[in-house]
Amino acid sequence: MTKRKKEINIKGTIVAFFSEKDNDFICLTDMAKFKAYDSGVVISNWLTTKYTVQFMGAWEQLHNQNFNLMEYHKIKNEVGTNGFIVSSSMWIRKTNAIGIRSSAGRYGGTFAHKDIAFEFATWLSPEFKLYLIKEFQRLKIEENDRLTLGWDTKRMLTKINYRIHTDAIKAHIIPSRISRVQENNVYASEADVLNMALFGMTAKVWRDKNSKLAGNIRDYADVTQLVCLYTLPKVQPLASQRLNLRKPLYGSL
Repeated sequence: MTKRKKEINIKGTIVAFFSEKDNDFICLTDMAKFKAYDSGVVISNWLTTKYTVQFMGAWEQLHNQNFNLMEYHKIKNEVGTNGFIVSSSMWIRKTNAIGIRSSAGRYGGTFAHKDIAFEFATWLSPEFKLYLIKEFQRLKIEENDRLTLGWDTKRMLTKINYRIHTDAIKAHIIPSRISRVQENNVYASEADVLNMALFGMTAKVWRDKNSKLAGNIRDYADVTQLVCLYTLPKVQPLASQRLNLRKPLYGSL
């Protein structure tokens, strides 16, 4: 697994999980330690039940266009017969499943989408499942709160930077007598000097590439970029004049 993992503590059992494209995967190997048996055996025992195979098949058919239905039906028909065991690696290999992921090594293990992991938790212990869901939801709420706070901070910095930027342009660049249209052109031109320096593209190029997104290029800047925007307007006029980065759009007066 190459994704950055996080951990939660479920009644003394440390369980890893990671997020990928709005999907959360929880470590079944860690969860299985709750039974105090070999994790691989616990997971195989769970997988080798008629209900589990049917649930896994239904989940894959709902989320996986490449799910191998022929192999799935073979496994479903053999479940319950003497000596037939379903392992996570066999399930993945034969059915092209995406709901479960398995990797070897010290930092490997068997991870499953949270929908599947919660079903596994039910089989382990109803009490364990309740604590797992409660702790997992708590962490997701905290994560969303942090994202919301970060977004609000970015919006505040964007507004502050815009005012500082326009004030700097008005004080150092725009001539005293100029039409409203010419003044707007100057503001746009100077803003794009900063955009090119920091983002590598003008506002118009960004809008053309991100026509489905609301807001502007600065709304999607990270905090570090916004801090840079805070300082750039203070040095931009002098630097622009020395490097001849600007072509006046207001014409001769």
